[in-house]
Amino acid sequence: MIHYIFNKDISFPEGGELEQAIFGMGCFWGAEKKFWELEGVKLTAVGYAGGITKNPNYKDVCTGLTGHNEVVKVLFDPAEISYTEILRTFWENHDPTQLNRQGNDIGTQYRSGAYYFSNSQKLRLLETKVLYQELLQKAGFGSIVTEIKKTPEFFLAEDYHQQYLAKNPQGYCGLGGTGIDLKKNLENSIEAL
Repeated sequence: MIHYIFNKDISFPEGGELEQAIFGMGCFWGAEKKFWELEGVKLTAVGYAGGITKNPNYKDVCTGLTGHNEVVKVLFDPAEISYTEILRTFWENHDPTQLNRQGNDIGTQYRSGAYYFSNSQKLRLLETKVLYQELLQKAGFGSIVTEIKKTPEFFLAEDYHQQYLAKNPQGYCGLGGTGIDLKKNLENSIEAL
């Protein structure tokens, strides 16, 4: 499978200089676009993670019976973009206080999720969660309900879902954030991380 934006095979090599991240932010079409637009991101792919079924398909995941989340997998160069910046994109571009939904997309497959590959990623994820929660509460939002776990097995979604909004620019995207800017409001705290 060839990536529509980066024009290379959708495969995520282990080791080396690049790092990986996996997030659930609701419908994976808009989430993937947010990440492929970032300078320093080398590859993205959408798929399913966090459930009990091996090699699920979209129809199965939509039943809610597989336990999977619609996720985006990101390969990035930490020399060009920090994991903190990757996390900022995650937190700001969906509502992490909504349980099992994002806007009109309702179901466990649309849950907020952040899955870490290392202890350093886990630490940074938890630190930014605390910082963002403070801002959300000041703005009248509830508690963050994001599922935070060690990276589960990732299953690549069907080809027609990959880079969907690049192939279908008028396609549906229910992705929306809270309007709370983590960088603007906590720039000093972010730099300290």
